[in-house]
Amino acid sequence: MKKGGGRTSRIRRRKLFRCSVSRGGTGRGLMSKTSLREGQMIISLPESCLITTDTVIRSYLGTYIAKWQPPPSPLLALCTFLVSEKHAGDQSLWKPYLEILPQAYTCPVCLEPEVVNLFPKPLKAKAEEQRARVQEFFSSSRDFFSSLQPLFSEAVESIFSYRALLWAWCTVNTRAVYVKHRQRQCFSTEPNTYALAPYLDLLNHSPEVQVKGAFNEETRCYEIRTASNCRKHEEVFICYGPHDNQRLLLEYGFVSIHNPHACVYVSEDILVKYLPTTDKQMNKKISILKDHDFIENLTFGWDGPSWRLLTALKLLCLEAEEFTCWKKVLLGEVISDTNEKTSLVIAQKICQYFIEETNAMLRKISHMKDEEVTLLNQLTLVETLWTEELKILQASAEILNSLQTPFRVLVRVGLAQQQGQALLFPAATGKDALGGRSAGQHHSLPSSLLCLQGHLWKSGECVSVFKMQGLCEAFGRASGSTRGGGFAWPALSQSQKQSGV
Repeated sequence: MKKGGGRTSRIRRRKLFRCSVSRGGTGRGLMSKTSLREGQMIISLPESCLITTDTVIRSYLGTYIAKWQPPPSPLLALCTFLVSEKHAGDQSLWKPYLEILPQAYTCPVCLEPEVVNLFPKPLKAKAEEQRARVQEFFSSSRDFFSSLQPLFSEAVESIFSYRALLWAWCTVNTRAVYVKHRQRQCFSTEPNTYALAPYLDLLNHSPEVQVKGAFNEETRCYEIRTASNCRKHEEVFICYGPHDNQRLLLEYGFVSIHNPHACVYVSEDILVKYLPTTDKQMNKKISILKDHDFIENLTFGWDGPSWRLLTALKLLCLEAEEFTCWKKVLLGEVISDTNEKTSLVIAQKICQYFIEETNAMLRKISHMKDEEVTLLNQLTLVETLWTEELKILQASAEILNSLQTPFRVLVRVGLAQQQGQALLFPAATGKDALGGRSAGQHHSLPSSLLCLQGHLWKSGECVSVFKMQGLCEAFGRASGSTRGGGFAWPALSQSQKQSGV
């Protein structure tokens, strides 16, 4: 590979690409000319402006699709239409839309193998599956493409190449909206829910934005309404869903900066990396976790290790004499103080391992960016993913350190009792385990997210000393409690009220 054209030019290219990465799009977007209120319509796109399988059936391709056996999939029909219309150039009625579509994508299937090899292991495996799936899609479609030869003066092999189909596949995969269509006999039984929405797909993604988008059966339009305000001359965003960065990169080809849904996945081999190899019950413990769906989606997040991860570690750390209590662990109960401490120590070691691995990978990518100039944009994308994961791991490490210190808790009754809630106030001053709230602020958390020191708030019990764990998952993301939400605690029992706990 050629070396670069100087440090200044490299920095310029990096800045241009970083803008695209952080916006979650191609650098283009839509700006509001007026202020938008909550619930206001952003876009209403008539059905006639959508590209769907109905569009394809009404076109010159309809006859060929109707007689092809076995019936092609809705996805194949849309991809074929896109390639055909792009080939038509100025003759295509969809030329204005086709011209604003990206000419190349950054989904993993489009990246060079040496770049995909830099992915975190879980993402790398999914990326390889994606590539194999698209290659099979192309191979299995070649006979159908050949049947379209009467429509073209050129050889269909030159029109419907792998590169052309890959572009069409990425266009549908990254830009289609959900619109349910009636099932046609000329298509396979795969879900017929794709619709390309010109203009609408210029809206970039932001995880912080709440929108409502759906096809309105009455107006026969695809409508998007905002669930939050937007000021005049600001870019208008939509949210593609509560996806982590690995999912965003896999499906859409970008990474979202400061994504609240971002996380670092812990695979089974890393989960047991720091556990005793002499544990004769380890295989049985792993089997239990798999049987109860506790081996997948174990993560570190901005709020620390997920409750699922800590629960899995607590079960794996059970001593031989404690093993009969494994069901209680899955229910969130505390078995022993030793088990609690051991699981937290293991979580710290796993977190530190990921931090070291991530720093090493970032050094490797930095070196490759200086050497492989033609891969600069792709390497910058992967670098952004690892950089965001490093921030998450550092936040988790800080929280794990704070969890080593028990928090004394005062349970205030009064109004909280009447509402069936318990308000928790750390007795110590300064930052609490959430890393920022002072002693005077309270949290309402579900009992399943608490790791207690010798006691458990469960079925109306009350405790005064515990360690906070699993502050993460439901508290920070699902409940939105950091923005004033939260979960209701169990109501205090009559005996607790009388005791004045």
